[in-house]
Amino acid sequence: MLRAGTQSVQSNPRERRAPTPPCAGAEKWEMPTLSPPGCAGVVWGLLVEAPTPGWRIECFCFPSLHRDLVESMRDLHKSSVLGSKHGSLMSWRPQYRSSKFRNVYGKVASREHCFDGIPITKNVHDNHFCAVNARFLAIVTESAGGGSFLVIPLEQTGRIEPNYPKVCGHQGNVLDIKWNPFIENIIASCSEDTSVRIWEIPEGGLKRNMTEAVLELYGHSRRVGLVEWHPTTNNILFSAGYDYKVLIWNLDIGEPVKMIDCHTDVILCMSFNMDGSLLATSCKDKKLRVVEPRSGRVLQEASCKNHRVNRVVFLGSTKRLLTTGVSRWNTRQIALWDQEDLSMPLIEEEIDGLSGLLFPFYDADTHMLYLAGKGDGNIRYYEIGSEKPYLSYLMEFRSPAPQKGLGVMPKHGLDVSACEVFRFYKLVTLKGLIEPISMIVPRRSETYQEDIYPMTPGTEPALTPDEWLSGVNRDPILMSLKEGYKRTSKIVFKAPVREKRSVVVNGIDLLENVPPRTENEVGSAVLLAWPSGWSFGSFWGILGGKVCLQPSQLLRSGSPLPVPKQLCILCSLGHPALNLVGAPKRAVCCS
Repeated sequence: MLRAGTQSVQSNPRERRAPTPPCAGAEKWEMPTLSPPGCAGVVWGLLVEAPTPGWRIECFCFPSLHRDLVESMRDLHKSSVLGSKHGSLMSWRPQYRSSKFRNVYGKVASREHCFDGIPITKNVHDNHFCAVNARFLAIVTESAGGGSFLVIPLEQTGRIEPNYPKVCGHQGNVLDIKWNPFIENIIASCSEDTSVRIWEIPEGGLKRNMTEAVLELYGHSRRVGLVEWHPTTNNILFSAGYDYKVLIWNLDIGEPVKMIDCHTDVILCMSFNMDGSLLATSCKDKKLRVVEPRSGRVLQEASCKNHRVNRVVFLGSTKRLLTTGVSRWNTRQIALWDQEDLSMPLIEEEIDGLSGLLFPFYDADTHMLYLAGKGDGNIRYYEIGSEKPYLSYLMEFRSPAPQKGLGVMPKHGLDVSACEVFRFYKLVTLKGLIEPISMIVPRRSETYQEDIYPMTPGTEPALTPDEWLSGVNRDPILMSLKEGYKRTSKIVFKAPVREKRSVVVNGIDLLENVPPRTENEVGSAVLLAWPSGWSFGSFWGILGGKVCLQPSQLLRSGSPLPVPKQLCILCSLGHPALNLVGAPKRAVCCS
């Protein structure tokens, strides 16, 4: 309400006066608070003074309806959006945040620079199924038996032949693959066959199928869903299995050296901070944890009831975490946390109502956060700030083709001449296509842009495994992308020679102490393979969630052999009764 005059409105004796903010050159006014007839409650008023004497703006609102209007009018006053002498209001001007990344856009590579004809896996496990470094692109593929993945040199774009050589040594589906950050031809894979394997890719890529790994790691009692390399230490690998354990492997000796046993359900995601001294995990038990990896001690823990966490990522050196998940209304949501206090998130923001998983990617050099939804073609990107509101929306890349997963190119593999700050490799399952997407900062100058390419972690490890295991923490060794981004690492991986023996960590033999299978795992178990020449007489079928052999006979070349007691397929791994009847000594079970 715009009112002219030099006297304040008379009020009743019960009035409460609100102080008016100072305004240079403005006439001082007293603003009454009235209780008009028929009003349940007190009406609060706010006076915003105009620089022209004789005019003022009054705003009244009910606290039970719009309490925030008072704060809005104060902000309006600070922005000098005030009344004029003629009683007209100036137009409101939005406040834009200055950012050099406000105009970042996504550029899709042309068809001849894509990878076509790839049988991308149809596995529904929530992983990316893709790993990229400056030399190779690795993609998990669909296969009839066992698990396999392709390794393609980056310069070999175009259509990939159906008989292209594969890495196919696993007996179960491959669930995750990760390149060694310091040795570019070493890749780790994990599978449903409970093993973690280390592969050495020859120069120029594969010429024939690779079935022998340089190192096979057995320590999990169930399938292994995640692998992560330590960010600053060479030859330290983390693996998370469906036995609810995280094993820390020292590849110099080929053995697990530590075990993190604080989770009560399947581990969904792992993320390291900059120097690798902290590990953040999200779990199916709806808890977010920050763990000291060498001791396995839980430093912080959050029970996420309103925000069901799926993915977590450390935001560089800001001492903050970002999680993606689902709200209580089943909408996709992100939350920002202080790593030293997980009692309550700093902010929570709903994204949309789609059902696909949100994958977060953080670029510590540009402080940009990318959110990509599984099953949709959009990639949203934000800028992370140190002060409120912490999260500033920049733009969104849109594509009609849904993505199954995304691989991310390391910084030293980007094209700095094109001002490329991030590059995705998008898996389009329906087309059998791998599509590079470059995030570019538009600049007219063709010279090196130092403001968008600060010093970044390079390809040299900062620690040896023994140093890190002894308690030493060290920041990553930085490199400049101006001259050294094409430099290759001179480190060579040497596989240890070891005898097969029991795997003992923290006094527990991991291969002997197998936890009981859950009901879901038992009901979904399938026998994958038995040696040729064997067949089964008959089956009992599914009884109580178990598939069992009838206690009658096994047939071999038409000669019946007696079975001493009922044998369950799910319990037959290494069962002594199988040796009595000459049945296979090892059966592969998919849990």
